[in-house]
Amino acid sequence: MNSVKIVSILCLFSSSIMAEDVPITGVVQGHCVIQTDTSGTYGNPNAYTLSTAPADGGVLPIVRYDVTLANAYKAQITYPTSFSESPTLNDTVTFTGSVDVSSVGDVAMADYQTDSVTFDQTRQYDLTATGSTWFKVESQAVNGGNKAFPSGTYRAVVQAECIAQ
Repeated sequence: MNSVKIVSILCLFSSSIMAEDVPITGVVQGHCVIQTDTSGTYGNPNAYTLSTAPADGGVLPIVRYDVTLANAYKAQITYPTSFSESPTLNDTVTFTGSVDVSSVGDVAMADYQTDSVTFDQTRQYDLTATGSTWFKVESQAVNGGNKAFPSGTYRAVVQAECIAQ
């Protein structure tokens, strides 16, 4: 009889201990949108240089950031350090470049360039105001030994990111 009581007590305790996972779902909508305003084009001012500078026959890529929540994001833009597509190259290509504010949609963005931080090939901006900001990117590639680039298509990619603060 004692064993029946023990089994009954164990059944009572085991059936009263239950657990349930209750899901919580949240959707975060982006308050920072990146758009290509102008695609870049490499000019070829001499046989061994490709450049997006207008003086070299190139077109600067322009990236637009639209921000609807101030002080929540950083713009991080990196100029190219390699080709994403090119003919076979036998020499080392040296990439240089710059990122600068091209235009702002609000006077509160006037200090974005002076307040920015540069590291390696990247420039980072605190997006402290709402509205649109345009950034221009200059890219230059020089073929090693000042040797001519072979004929073909050359493509490189500007990396533009919104980073939540």
